[in-house]
Formats: sequence, C-alpha cells, structure tokens
Amino acid sequence: MISLEDLRQEADTLKDQLVAVRRDLHMHPELAFQEVRTAGVVANRLNELGYEVQTGIGKTGVVGIIEGGAADDSAAPTHTLLLRFDMDALPIKEEVDVPFKSQTDGVMHACGHDAHTSIGLGVAELLMKHRDQWRGTAKFVFQPAEEIVAGALAMIKDGVLEGPRPDRALSLHVWSKMPVGQIQMTDGPAMAAADGFTIVVRGRGTHGASPHMGADPIVAAAQIVLALQTIVSRNVDPIDQAVVTVGYIRGGSAQNIIPDTVELGGTTRAFKNELIATMRERIQTIADSTAKALGVSAEVTFPETFNPATVNDVSMAKIVRDTAQEMYGEENMAAQGRTMGAEDASHFLKAVPGAYVFIGAGNVEKGMDEPHHSPRFQIDEDVLPVATAVITASAMRMLNE
Repeated sequence: MISLEDLRQEADTLKDQLVAVRRDLHMHPELAFQEVRTAGVVANRLNELGYEVQTGIGKTGVVGIIEGGAADDSAAPTHTLLLRFDMDALPIKEEVDVPFKSQTDGVMHACGHDAHTSIGLGVAELLMKHRDQWRGTAKFVFQPAEEIVAGALAMIKDGVLEGPRPDRALSLHVWSKMPVGQIQMTDGPAMAAADGFTIVVRGRGTHGASPHMGADPIVAAAQIVLALQTIVSRNVDPIDQAVVTVGYIRGGSAQNIIPDTVELGGTTRAFKNELIATMRERIQTIADSTAKALGVSAEVTFPETFNPATVNDVSMAKIVRDTAQEMYGEENMAAQGRTMGAEDASHFLKAVPGAYVFIGAGNVEKGMDEPHHSPRFQIDEDVLPVATAVITASAMRMLNE
C-alpha cells in the first residue's frame, strides 16, 4: 500500500495541473443546470483516465465509475464509494482583478466549486494510478446546481444511487474562513437543514390618510415578522440551535397608499431535521392568527421538500479525521465546528453513511479571507493538492476498510 507521505507528495506534484484546471473553470463559470462546458471538461478528462462515463445525469451532471484492482483474499464485503464534487457558479459579478477573472459577465465562482471540480479530477487521477491498491467501486459524481440545492435530487431522480448503489459517501468544501491547510471534520451534523417560506398578507388597499377605510397588510406583515422571532426563543429547546430569518418584504407603491398585499419570505435552519416541522407549524400558526387579529388574511407556502442537515456518520468521519491528521498533523486538525449554511450533498449522506469535510483555503496575509458568496471571494490555491491528498487517501481507506 502506498504510504500517506508518498500520496501527499504525488498530490503536490499535481499542483500546477490542478491550478490550471481550476483557473480555466474560474474563467468560464456556469450557473445551475447550465454547466455544459464544465461537464464537458470533466467527462473528457474521465474518459482520458479510463473511467466508465455517464453524462446528462440530473441534466448536466457527470458520473465516472471505476472498479479497484486490489487482490482480495478476505471474506469481507466490498464497498461502493460515492465521491461527490459540485460544479456550478453564482450570479455574482466578480470584483477580483486576477488574470483568470470570470469572462462571463455577472457570473462568478464565488464559492469554490471550480476548486472542487479540479480536486475531483485530481482524486480520479490518483485513484486510477493506484487502482491495484484498493478494492470495490469508486463512483465519482460531479453534480450541478448545488447553489440552488436542486442538483443532488435531480441526479438521484436520474438514478445516480443505483447501478451500482453506493454504501458510503465522501464530499468536501474548501473554506475561505479557515487558514489554508487546516482541516475540520465534525461528527454528526456539519451543516444545517434548510427550509424556506413565503407569506402573502392580503388586506384592502386605501388612501394612507384614511386607514380606517381599508385593512392594512403592511402593519400585519410587520407584526408577523416580529412574532416569528419568538419561534426559536420560545419553541426550540435552548440546547438545540435554530434560525428563523425574514429575508425580504415587498409591498406598496407610494408613500400615501396602503396596498392590497404584502409579501415576505425567509429561511429557517436547524441541525435537527425534525425541528423544521416544528418551525413550519409555528410559522403557519403565527401568520394565520396575527393576520386574523388585524383583519387581514395570510397565505403561507413552503417548498415541497426541505434540504436536510448534512450529517457525518461517526465511523466515516473517523476515517477522514485520522487520515487527515496522519497526513498533515494534529495541529492542523479540528474536530469541531458547524455552520448554519446548507448543502445538498446532505441527500447523499442521508441515503448512505458518509463524511463531509471542510478544508481551509483562506490566507489573511494574501488578502484571501473574504466570505463565500462575496464578489471579492478568493482562495489560496495551495489548498488544491492538500484536498486532493486528503480525499484520495480517505477514499482508499473507505474502500478497503
């Protein structure tokens, strides 16, 4: 078996290649379900490496499958490991002046998915190179539309969890708010479940000077917004964590007109999936009762499905944590840390036990510490070989153990 140090050195030798792929993708970002060029780059490289390639999975997703060639004299079952890497960009105009700046106006890789795709191709190359040292099946899933949390379900609908069915999963995110090279692997929930809601408050429009002649949806909407803030403080166990955020209010056209309707919308987050149902029930009750008390009506709508929490299986997380620590040292390993951000890789980790790891890509000295989704977002590209090494080594262990 190749040593972790040798595998780390091999990943380091790929750095120029990883950087070139990442920069090419960064210059040509594509929005959710529009990743045609990106998918082509991925499919072509997987074909060159000798993978069985499937395209058009979940509209623009790409799947690459390969079987390990290690001799297996044991009676232990073999595993199929799903390795997931997202590909899409964001509708953001880039404000970073670099030679590989986005060439698509108003679209930018502001979350690191260009890096994820490059890392995925690096892992694919190393797993192929050392195919004789692992057994089972590696199933690479290059996913579209993570930014609108729709790509994973689209690929699942198209059968990505079958033929062959994975029994383990592994994914990652480069993280600009952690120093490059630091690795964070948390047991249990790593990212929150996320839901959305829309409330349309319907009243009766009138002149602003004669409010008694109408029914004011703006006042009712304001009261609903305030009441929603009691959900976490009064309906969620203080030991748990949850968020209710109203992100927009739309209504009215002039200073002296009370409108017929006001619309507001927001998001809820929690690390426990069951809390989403609790918050939905409270949002509905608060909107209905507040509206009724103020002489208007409220129509509440929720998505058909919510995005579940991204939950790390303890045994899978241990494999990644131990591997990363052996490769990069205990001083670069963090066992705790969660974010209320959401990820639709959660659907894969809900279907099979798996691990989702954060790998630091920030560098304060280089000015690369802007948050994700910022028009000034950057990463230190030193993260590319680090992530490639950690994911490759973890994948080999997940396949062999």
